[in-house]
This record gives sequence, C-alpha cells and structure tokens, in this order.
Amino acid sequence: MTSQDTLYAIENGIATITLNRPEQMNTLGGTMMALVSQYIQQAEDDKTVRVIILTGAGRMFCAGLDVVGAQSRTGSQAGTNDAAAIPVTLDVKRFPPAVIYNCEKPVICALNGAAAGFGMDMALACDIRVMAQTAKLAPTPVKRGIVPESGGTWILPRLVGWEKAAEIFFTARNLSADECKTLGLCAHVVANDELMTFATKLASDIAANAPLAVQSAKRLMRMGMAQQFNDHVHHVYMNFLQLMRTEDAREGMASFAQKRAPDFKGN
Repeated sequence: MTSQDTLYAIENGIATITLNRPEQMNTLGGTMMALVSQYIQQAEDDKTVRVIILTGAGRMFCAGLDVVGAQSRTGSQAGTNDAAAIPVTLDVKRFPPAVIYNCEKPVICALNGAAAGFGMDMALACDIRVMAQTAKLAPTPVKRGIVPESGGTWILPRLVGWEKAAEIFFTARNLSADECKTLGLCAHVVANDELMTFATKLASDIAANAPLAVQSAKRLMRMGMAQQFNDHVHHVYMNFLQLMRTEDAREGMASFAQKRAPDFKGN
C-alpha cells in the first residue's frame, strides 16, 4: 500500500513520516490512517531506524478525520471499498494513535500547524512534541457532538492532571504553542522555519545513544504508568540485567573509560 498522501523517508537512522494532503488540511481517511500505522510499524521493524518523526505538509499538522470525504466517498481517500470510509466498528489497536503509543522506538511529533480532534490524539500519543510558533492544539470533538476518538481522554489527564484536562476538553478551546509549552504538552516551541531542523537535531541526539537502552527506557516508562513502585523497580532491574549482556553496554563502558564517543550498533 503506497500513496503520495503519506510520505516515508529514512536518513541517518531517522524515519520521517509526513502527512501530505495540505489541500485537505491533512485530514485522514481510511487509506491514510492505514499508511501511517504501516509506516510506524515499518520503522519499528527496521533495525536501521532509531527514531521516528511524524509531521505534516502545509499549514496544518492534521485537522482530524476526513469525515466529509468518508460521507461523500469522493477524492483520494474515498477508495473503491468500505475500508476507505470511517467504519462503525473498527480495530482501534490499528489506529495510528494506538500504534504510535505502542511503538518501541521514540516518536517525535513535529507540529507544523494545528492538530485538531484525531490529529491532536495522534500528537499526544507521541513521546515528544515540538511545536512551530504558530501551531496549536484544537480539542474540538465536543463541538461536533462526539468525543476524542482514540486515546486523548486517557493521555491528556496523565499529562496535565484531571482538572486542567477537564477544562481543555469541556471548553474545546484552542491551545497556542506557548500555552502548550507552559502546560507541559510540548517540549519545545520554535520558529516555523526552524521546526524540522530542530526536530531532526533532537532525533539525532536520541539516535546517538544506545538504541536498545532507549527503547527499554520508553518501554519501562509506559509500564510504570500502570505499576506499583516495587513491581516497577523489579522490572527495571530485569531490563538492566538484559542490557548488561549486550554489545552496546560493553561499548558504552569502554567508550566512557577511553574518553571517546561511543559507536552503538544496536546489539
């Protein structure tokens, strides 16, 4: 499955996935959702990839689901069968936010513009968000008579606390990049023309570290959100023992002792 509506490129251990329907504000239909999930999984399975960047083309990151296209069954997202429309029942585990959240490798969201509804859920599912100065988060679902489709109500309270999440969802008020930074919803706000340079540098800094250790740290943080402290520490120690048997751990110790940059291979 390939489409120019979703682009995939790899360079220097960084996989970049670009939502490429700027004329439709990067809204997602069935084909595009499947491609985003496919590319995330492809990057996770590719040992040469250490970090993933998700971004959009044009002035929007993602305006949500392509409800108009699904209803009219027209345009590049209409397809020739029901898989391209928004179904009444679906496997949410294959939705991009769930695939992103469960990905073992770090995922950076480079928000070039607004992320609304489903697009906001996708952004929140990523590990790190970098926002262009003019980008925003738009929690619009209750304005449309629905709820966040795929995980936003689970993630947002864990990022900002129950009360602030309630205010954000109930009022459906747009959040500027600077406000998102204050609330802890993004790590960095940068000038629009510096977004991809900054996100790529951040990804490169991550990719320079031992990939198995980075993935283990992500996995343990995810597990820790649902564990008691003593259970979590036990799992940390088990991961530590496994990592100590790797070539990368030996390289990390050797490079430190020899005062040189490490050369991690991911094994």
